[in-house]
Amino acid sequence: MNQKASASLKEALVGEMSNLRAFAVSLCGDKERADDLVQETLYKAWNHLDSFREGTNLKAWLFTILRNTYFSERRKRRREVEDADGSYAAKLSTHPEQHGHMDLQDFREALAELPDDQREALILVGAAGFSYEEAAEISDCAIGTIKSRVNRARNRLGESLGASGEEFDQGLASALASAGPTSR
Repeated sequence: MNQKASASLKEALVGEMSNLRAFAVSLCGDKERADDLVQETLYKAWNHLDSFREGTNLKAWLFTILRNTYFSERRKRRREVEDADGSYAAKLSTHPEQHGHMDLQDFREALAELPDDQREALILVGAAGFSYEEAAEISDCAIGTIKSRVNRARNRLGESLGASGEEFDQGLASALASAGPTSR
């Protein structure tokens, strides 16, 4: 690759940063983490410029690198136990039974384990108060699809937490309220 082509490719990489950041924020929901993903993506792209074929879609190539980086790191984090604040160790101790009460942290963790489409549907219907019709319109899918996603999400949460659907909606509203405004 000649120097002129390299300079124009560098400009194109920098030009895609805002698009990459927006995509990264939509994937991870955390602006700081999104910035790290964009940085890692540009680093990988720069180090592998020889694998990019001129005349192909640079934006698609960069988005693929970002997406693959995000999901690879996500898979890796699932296998690791992070306990910087001692919350994992605290769960190992025995606490008195609190019937009818869900631990907010357990709820958040179970909610995070749901597939993205089910979590979105449950948040729209259960916490945000949208009707199934409104949620279907927002998600750009059929009403029946939203209903089944909400039902599957509630069933999965029930298996994880042993709570009823009404408790899920209350827990979901509490989890979102305590988290403050989200960047999603």
